[in-house]
Amino acid sequence: MNLHITNILKDLKNDDFDAYLLTQFTNVEYISNYKPTSFAFCIIKENPIIYASGMDMELAMNNSSIEVREYESFDVMIGDLKEDGVKRLAIEPSLPYSTYIKFKDDFTIDSKTYIDKQRMIKTPEEIKKISQATNIAQKSFLQLDILNNENTEKEVAFDLVRYMIENGAQKESFDTIVTSGANSSLPHAIPESKKLEKPILIDWGCIFEGYCSDNTRTMVYTERQQEIWDIVAEAHYKAIKSIKPGIKCCEVDKVARDIISDYGYGDKFIHSTGHSLGLDIHETPGFSTRDETIIEEGMVITVEPGIYLQGEFGIRLEDTVSISRKGNVIGDLPLDIG
Repeated sequence: MNLHITNILKDLKNDDFDAYLLTQFTNVEYISNYKPTSFAFCIIKENPIIYASGMDMELAMNNSSIEVREYESFDVMIGDLKEDGVKRLAIEPSLPYSTYIKFKDDFTIDSKTYIDKQRMIKTPEEIKKISQATNIAQKSFLQLDILNNENTEKEVAFDLVRYMIENGAQKESFDTIVTSGANSSLPHAIPESKKLEKPILIDWGCIFEGYCSDNTRTMVYTERQQEIWDIVAEAHYKAIKSIKPGIKCCEVDKVARDIISDYGYGDKFIHSTGHSLGLDIHETPGFSTRDETIIEEGMVITVEPGIYLQGEFGIRLEDTVSISRKGNVIGDLPLDIG
């Protein structure tokens, strides 16, 4: 039985639950090494089991490290759980309501973050995969001839995704953002069919063996843009320098936010300083004002401060940081690549 299941069983026992229900694909994959392509129900108990769709049985049987049964119906699955003595059932926080109502009349149910707690701390092998994803993404970015590029935002985004796949990625880890000019003030701008304007903001990443990467770079061209870029770069640098085990995530956010506020742009920093990543592009914990999670060795969290001036432009700089005795930037792409 793997360490993650053993740890979750301890949590279940401590909280007096009999089993833990997972359906999110990456949670099932994390526990069993089998990533569903259809629905699946992973039940963590003394004898863990996955109920897989008939379409997935071959895939599940070939990859899962725990027992797999073909799903027949909710009645059969609930009957099996009752036969095993399950009365109190913990569920993952992301469980769909439509699934919850199928179980609520037969079990005492509560939402628990046991799986999130396990996924917070990455193993050396997980960090290696995140690092490889980052290396592929950064290498691909450098293949773009941005300064002499006459293509549209959409075409540049397409080229970047193509390069990442050609360089060994499974796919992009989220919809690649290539935005420029006034639209760069939109943190999640969608690439448009227009020629690149100035500044140019690119937020991109890829997946390698299931694990995500995430970077952002902004190329600036005027004195005003450089002034804002310098503020964001200072916040980025000092936030990373502040990272160490034992402090709260919100304290790292405060470092970046205070710097930007001191320059008079506090209300223009409109998102958190960072988020964890792994099998999913957004995991917990994060560097936000409200996250009081204590930083531990093995966490991997992005640092991405930004300033967004509506109608003018936006600047964001992002790297992914693995945490040992300090914050270690993954990859070697310079911040200033203009």
